Amino acid sequence: MDGQSDSAHGDWGPFGHPLFDDPQARRLSRVGVVDIGSNSVRLVVFDGAARSPAYFYNEKIMCGLGAGMPETGRLNPKGKERALAALARFQTLAQGMDLPPLTAVATAAMREAEDGPAFRAEIEEKTGLKIWVIDGEEEARLSAQGVLLGWPGADGMICDIGGSSMELAELSGGQVGRRMTSPLGPLRFKDLEGGKKAREKHIRKHIKRLSDRMQMTGSRLFLVGGSWRAIARIDMERRGYPLHVLHEYRMDRAAVEETLKFIEKSDLEALRAACSISSARMSLVPYASEVLAELMEVFAPSGIAISSYGIREGLLYEQMPQMLRDRDPLIEACRFSEAKDARLPGFGKKLYRFVLPLFADAGEARLRIVKAACLLHDVSWRAHPDYRAETCFDNATRANLGGLDHPERVFLGLALLHRYKNKRDGTRFEDFYSLIDEDEQRTAEVLGKAMRFGSMLWMSDASQEGGAHLDWDAEARNLVLHLTPAAAPLYGEVAEARFSSLARALDASEARVEIAEG
Repeated sequence: MDGQSDSAHGDWGPFGHPLFDDPQARRLSRVGVVDIGSNSVRLVVFDGAARSPAYFYNEKIMCGLGAGMPETGRLNPKGKERALAALARFQTLAQGMDLPPLTAVATAAMREAEDGPAFRAEIEEKTGLKIWVIDGEEEARLSAQGVLLGWPGADGMICDIGGSSMELAELSGGQVGRRMTSPLGPLRFKDLEGGKKAREKHIRKHIKRLSDRMQMTGSRLFLVGGSWRAIARIDMERRGYPLHVLHEYRMDRAAVEETLKFIEKSDLEALRAACSISSARMSLVPYASEVLAELMEVFAPSGIAISSYGIREGLLYEQMPQMLRDRDPLIEACRFSEAKDARLPGFGKKLYRFVLPLFADAGEARLRIVKAACLLHDVSWRAHPDYRAETCFDNATRANLGGLDHPERVFLGLALLHRYKNKRDGTRFEDFYSLIDEDEQRTAEVLGKAMRFGSMLWMSDASQEGGAHLDWDAEARNLVLHLTPAAAPLYGEVAEARFSSLARALDASEARVEIAEG
């Protein structure tokens, strides 16, 4: 087993050759996008593994451009001042980072305000930033593409709520289908005459129109937008949910209904403080809750997933060649991390082949997590040894990784924890373990201990690949380590102890070492 890079040994199964060094991917290695919404203005600079966005820089200003617009028809004057100052800052930052020209989009407030065109011209004159004002269907398409960045091949319906509008888009087989927009952004409701009854009538009318056109009752629902994320964070608080990562957080209809009741009964300021939600965002949550309640009633989704990816990530996806879009975002991100941070980049591929006999009956979904673990097994080696196991768990569960749901995060984190530590008891992460069952915990332990043992079998000569391999008979529960004579000296006292620990994790009835004749 050696540490040669992937490029030295060709393809790696269905995930293909890594692409982060491909010229088309490197072109996307640092991309800046600006999203001028009705409520906020944000700059995001993506960097690194192009298929899985790494946030090199992320800054948001809550400008409230759309505040008061339903009454005046014009952008909020104070919001314009704040937005112009923010955009001038973003342009200067981009120049300091030596970025290519920023891609900037503006949504409902700018496209609907009577002074929107004049403000767009003023921004370009004063900052040099060219603004792309998109219509509602294009907004829906870009949001859906952002979801595809994290869920390749996704099926269902995306619902993106902004300050002044809400968009729906169909996803089928990884393609964006029908799209619709509606005036259901919560900023529009603050001063709506007639109070709650008028809002309910307004919401019901527009949700029915969306339902008649989209006809997606019972589909999986992907929620995009700050107001939805705030509601999901409150759902976590209500449930006492331990992992505060919003991307890929799952809810069902019953949970959403309970949380909407919880919001209605709660002291909003106390809830805001407990959930670390900004005052500007929290002020919109009650209105967004009314929209979500009707959305649940009419569309009755089969499942609900929160997406932290939206328009900005959709703009990154827009610039990707198809060969990059087709890749698994988790595997590409892990490969990039290994190439950047591991002691022997490329060894993860050899380690995966070494542990594979222990997962002979596993499906593709499990094998991709095994691959991810092997790629990440050594990227935290610089951490202090006393904290390395916990650092690995923390990184895996909280990292910005696409294509990874919460149980998979915990499984990956536990496997990496056991890469450095025999026991998982006594860590500060024990509350997280409940997100997977005991069988999954034991399987993660087996993977971690297999990586812990396999990492000791580095071979310095590429010609010695295959010098060590495992055989596992699950029915007889027999574990055999096969070594060539050249690899036999690697099986020292520490390696022996780790092999024994792996055998115990497997509940092996027999564990032996066989050295081939020279």
